[in-house]
Amino acid sequence: MKRIPLAAGNWKLNKNIAETSALLEEMLQGLDAIDGVEKLVCPPFTSLETAARILRGSSISVGAQNIFWEESGAYTGEISPGMIKELCTYVIIGHSERRTYFHETDDSVNRRVKAALGAGLKPIVCVGETLEQNEAGKTDKVVRAQVMKGLDGLQVEKLKDLVIAYEPVWAIGTGKAATPEGANAVIKDSIRGALSEVLNQDLADAVRVLYGGSIKPGNAASFFCMPDIDGGLVGGASLKASDFVAIAEAALE
Repeated sequence: MKRIPLAAGNWKLNKNIAETSALLEEMLQGLDAIDGVEKLVCPPFTSLETAARILRGSSISVGAQNIFWEESGAYTGEISPGMIKELCTYVIIGHSERRTYFHETDDSVNRRVKAALGAGLKPIVCVGETLEQNEAGKTDKVVRAQVMKGLDGLQVEKLKDLVIAYEPVWAIGTGKAATPEGANAVIKDSIRGALSEVLNQDLADAVRVLYGGSIKPGNAASFFCMPDIDGGLVGGASLKASDFVAIAEAALE
């Protein structure tokens, strides 16, 4: 089944408004020239409006890095889906850094996914095991549970725009990447296996699954040529225009 590759840049806690403008202007022409790959940048909340303005009319989408599940109320510091849906197409949910530092759980991921879909946003749901879980042979169990609990209770027809990102926690920001074959096996067996239980088989085959974890221009093509990897959720390399353009080009090739 043909799935359109997605090159998504997660800027994390980087770039103020002026820096966002400069980086987008630097990468805009190169990214916009790439056909056949969906391109996405996810800057901090403070730069979403700037990104949406600069990228309006281009082929590059904008995403947020997180949302809260309530639309309004006494939730100091939180951002609701309705506050960003005019600026964004996508939202990252359940990144391992959110799970680790801010104690997000499969339950809170599930609530965020429901809120995103209710607002018409496309969720990129992150799953992945720690080094300890990996070495204990628990990767399949952990990843399957994250997928199934994260999507629990959702109507199948609402999940056509779902994206999953497999990010082994031990490979994020460490310089260590999983092997392409190893990542593909987890995606094929654990993630698509879980999706086939939550969804019907056709939808499970249609969902795009990205790899994330120390993706660079030098190793991107080796991941993207794997049959079950549909692009990347890119961290540090998305903060350098030439690197992110090269990674998007690798997704096309």
